[in-house]
Amino acid sequence: MHTGKKGKQFKYFMAGNELEHVETEKDLGVWISSDLKSSNQCVHAYQKANRILGMINRTITWKSADILLPLYKTLVRPLLEYCTVAWSPHYVKDKSLLERIQHRFTRMVPGLKNKSYEERLQQLGLWTLEERRNRADLIEVFKILNGLTTIPFDELFEVDISGRTRGHSVKLRKNRCKLDVRKYFFCDRVVNRWNNLDEKTIGSTSVNEFKRNLQRLRDTRMGLFNDYHR
Repeated sequence: MHTGKKGKQFKYFMAGNELEHVETEKDLGVWISSDLKSSNQCVHAYQKANRILGMINRTITWKSADILLPLYKTLVRPLLEYCTVAWSPHYVKDKSLLERIQHRFTRMVPGLKNKSYEERLQQLGLWTLEERRNRADLIEVFKILNGLTTIPFDELFEVDISGRTRGHSVKLRKNRCKLDVRKYFFCDRVVNRWNNLDEKTIGSTSVNEFKRNLQRLRDTRMGLFNDYHR
């Protein structure tokens, strides 16, 4: 696979055989495209999740929230959220495609079909998928910062030492990016939202405490986890 517009597309050989040139390839469950965009991954995630949701709709006779919600969280939503830190979409069409699954699910719950999407989510206690992707980004930064993963912090982030500590004391430095591929890469897209957290959240002593503090922030600062907030 050749990436980038300026690189020369050389031919490569192994044991005398020319390697096939591809535009997309699946690696560890994620579809990688030569343009490094996530649209192809979004389509595959949508198709798989839509099939499972259709199966639930056909096979579950007694459709109540108590039955449907655990099935959705266990069988459907993980397909839409697998490894999103690596491929979180930034195009509206891709985000809307994924969100259609949750739209469809919430309409399946009796008594909610004629309500707005926001009302359905509130009644079921769900976040939008966009919010959950941004939440996942923050959780990953927290794990990296606290040494809970094998990813070295200084390979992705740099602490801002300019002295501006309003909000909390672990501000990250924001890079200037021209290309969307870089601008929406994990270690750049997450910086503004991380810097908007408070000291109590940053000072969490465990991942579960960090998650509870993120829930608190969502309850008090609506919009923090939406992309337009950036």
